[in-house]
Amino acid sequence: MTTTSTAWTPPSSFRAQCEELYGLTCPPLWGTPRRPGWPTFGGHVARIAERLGTPLMPWQRYAVDVALEVDPATGVFAYREVGLSVMRQQGKTTLILPLTVHRLRAWRRQTVLYAAQTRNDARKKWEDDFVETLAASAFAGQHRVRKSNGSEAIIWSKTRSRMGITSNTEKAGHGAVLDLGLIDEAFAHEDARLEQAFSPAMLTRPMAQQWWMSAGGTERSYYLNDKRARGRAIIERLFATGEHGRVCYFEWYAPDHLDRADPATWWGCMPALGHTVTEDVIRAELEKMGEADFDRAYLNRTKMFVPPADLNVPTRQWPDRADRASQITGALAFAVDVTPLRDHASIAVAGRRADGRIHVEVVAHRPGTDWIVAELVRLRTRWAPVAIGLDSYGPAGSLLLDLAAARIAKPVDPDKPGPGDLALAQTRDIASACGQFADAVRQGGLVHIDQPQLNAALGGARTRPLGDAWAWARRSATVDISPLVAATIARWALLTREHVARPKANAWDHVH
Repeated sequence: MTTTSTAWTPPSSFRAQCEELYGLTCPPLWGTPRRPGWPTFGGHVARIAERLGTPLMPWQRYAVDVALEVDPATGVFAYREVGLSVMRQQGKTTLILPLTVHRLRAWRRQTVLYAAQTRNDARKKWEDDFVETLAASAFAGQHRVRKSNGSEAIIWSKTRSRMGITSNTEKAGHGAVLDLGLIDEAFAHEDARLEQAFSPAMLTRPMAQQWWMSAGGTERSYYLNDKRARGRAIIERLFATGEHGRVCYFEWYAPDHLDRADPATWWGCMPALGHTVTEDVIRAELEKMGEADFDRAYLNRTKMFVPPADLNVPTRQWPDRADRASQITGALAFAVDVTPLRDHASIAVAGRRADGRIHVEVVAHRPGTDWIVAELVRLRTRWAPVAIGLDSYGPAGSLLLDLAAARIAKPVDPDKPGPGDLALAQTRDIASACGQFADAVRQGGLVHIDQPQLNAALGGARTRPLGDAWAWARRSATVDISPLVAATIARWALLTREHVARPKANAWDHVH
């Protein structure tokens, strides 16, 4: 899933609806419209916010009205996931608490979990903002607080519903049930492990919702960047087709062509301006912050690292090779690469398109290495690749014994490789593969689907001399380049072993 064009503008009817229903003159650039005929619990949350001493601003009331719409046909929430991307100091925290209190008061035995950058960050926000605000509000005495480490909770006395905190791990939220999962500061999450931990605990809860919230991140904010790309695509498709799915999305954003120093830019993208934030405050922030940091915090732009140019890296042509509708129709090969610290790994695929060009795509990018062999076995069984490639002398070389034990091995006869056998790139192969990959990008023979992981990898890549040629430099790269290295080796493996291709039962469909 990829980033859509920031030339997008929503229909004028959407802006008119936001102003008519909520007095919201700064609607999101991407936002789910309200269905006025559908009931919503938004009004309940608004009344709770007033009792907490923080009445909802127009943007908050709009967002919560949409997010808590109830399907008249089923009586359950219309949306299972809510995405909220808004710049800092706009009132995100003052929306989380009334949303949570509503859940705790409305239904019995509900479980709410809150996560931030780390467990310590979640604990601080929970204690300083949520617990203290409740204690000083009209709800004092209706709940009790448990502060012991590891079992922190706000427990509503009447319903026995509780709000706790969790860490950003694969085990987060593992329990009997989860009714409301709140992922705050999503920019700090490099992968979807927390969401993947939440989801199974919500399956049996008909009114369950997952919310993620964040200001803009960096090119390493893979989880957030993917979520924003998906959210934008959902909204653009909704306005094109009129079809609502089970995900609603709100993103306030200032496109890059707008002047960061122009107050008109601020008024066009900051929904709290004129309510809890003033022009003078924003101007002061601009004066004291670097441009990239200001853009991230207050214009909701992704902070991109701009390293010195490496002329071997085809950064200029790379955006032009993006084709989000690209599909593999012919032979394909997989490849794996591991970071030097072994903290992340990537699997990529390369395959022929109908027009003869080669499509590359990141299939998986996850922490650690213990998942790789099982995933390669699954992919090999399902897709019958011509080869599975890896750099023999790179960090992934340590997987060879485990791959052999899983019956993924190098061919018995090097001159007669079988489908799905290993293609082990030697030093000269790596140099050739890297140079050919860069040439293919420059000459238009390679296509990608604009994935954040692969874009970030190429954007931060550096090269190192290798004889009279060069190769990708893992250790001096400014980002994790395992997606790029895997894609490079996958392309090399495809070209090396394409002659052993056999017909596939299914065309590659991006379902991993």
